[in-house]
Amino acid sequence: MATDLLAPPARGTQVFIPELVYFEPDALNYPKGKKIMEWAEKEGLPIRMTSSHNRITNLPGDSDLEKYRIAKRTLVVGIRKTLKFDQSKPSAEYAIPVATGCMAHCHYCYLQTTLGAKPYIRVYVNTDDILKQAKQYIEERAPEITRFEAACTSDPVGLEHISGSLKEYIEFMGQEPLGRLRFVTKFANVEPLLDAKHNGHTRFRFSVNADYVIKNFEPATSSFHDRIIAAGKVARAGYPLGFIIAPIIWHEGWEDGYAELLFKLKEALPPEATSNLTFELIQHRFTKTAKNIIMQRYPKTKLEMDEAKRKYKWGRWGQGKYVYQDEQATALREFITERIFESFPNANIDYFT
Repeated sequence: MATDLLAPPARGTQVFIPELVYFEPDALNYPKGKKIMEWAEKEGLPIRMTSSHNRITNLPGDSDLEKYRIAKRTLVVGIRKTLKFDQSKPSAEYAIPVATGCMAHCHYCYLQTTLGAKPYIRVYVNTDDILKQAKQYIEERAPEITRFEAACTSDPVGLEHISGSLKEYIEFMGQEPLGRLRFVTKFANVEPLLDAKHNGHTRFRFSVNADYVIKNFEPATSSFHDRIIAAGKVARAGYPLGFIIAPIIWHEGWEDGYAELLFKLKEALPPEATSNLTFELIQHRFTKTAKNIIMQRYPKTKLEMDEAKRKYKWGRWGQGKYVYQDEQATALREFITERIFESFPNANIDYFT
């Protein structure tokens, strides 16, 4: 693997250790809940009890910003009571719940809005119930294949050393002829998943971007270098591999940035990684609500969010978002698509949105 073409990581990949852990009392009736409690005690973490994983009101902090940052380092262990899965277009038929919330601080993340005042990280212990529901969805859609996205509300790879849930889901889908699992990560802590019996039914995707984007907007994530090293490990473990380039951001020198990204991928990936390779392309977008929240939480961000420069695009449920003007979006799509096929002529681009 030609790792010499990748710059040394600017930051190492640190395993997430929360500063505070909450448990729903009933979560301790589940083996996973007991295991996480034992882990938290062994780590010497402060442990508190809560009546609901959806209601944590007494987080420490003297300001809203400080409380937000502490919440991002707070783990809440509970029972997932809502077992109806949301849709997850265009990447999958359903979003399968693994966790909610993320320890990373990506300025642009849509979870800024969807999680609102609940940015703490929740993991669920009743995975048997969740997988039973997934089985029902698979049977309802038979004989079609049903895809489940496991990273809609979190980055589950970054929590795997605590919960073990992702490996459980991977091995469940490995035994389902008509079930497929998908997830995306910005973390390189993939070792717990390399020996999973996936049977080729899980597509392991990494979020990658131009150096400018990772450097300025993705604090508390693994470096590009570490992500690509991890992608090689995943490919050697036999997983179908994919990359999400998101959000694609128009910035000074963007052509050079995205060309360099694809060049580095081509040079660094082992041959087995280029078989059955997929790409998903997502341009940067934001809502008025998201902009306000982002500016409160990351007041020094360089993220461009000027409505006057954007196109307003209506979305589901009557809510709209600001995307790039058609001319810019087309330039981004065409340039990056050409670079992908130059480097990976047999790859498939699932979508650009």
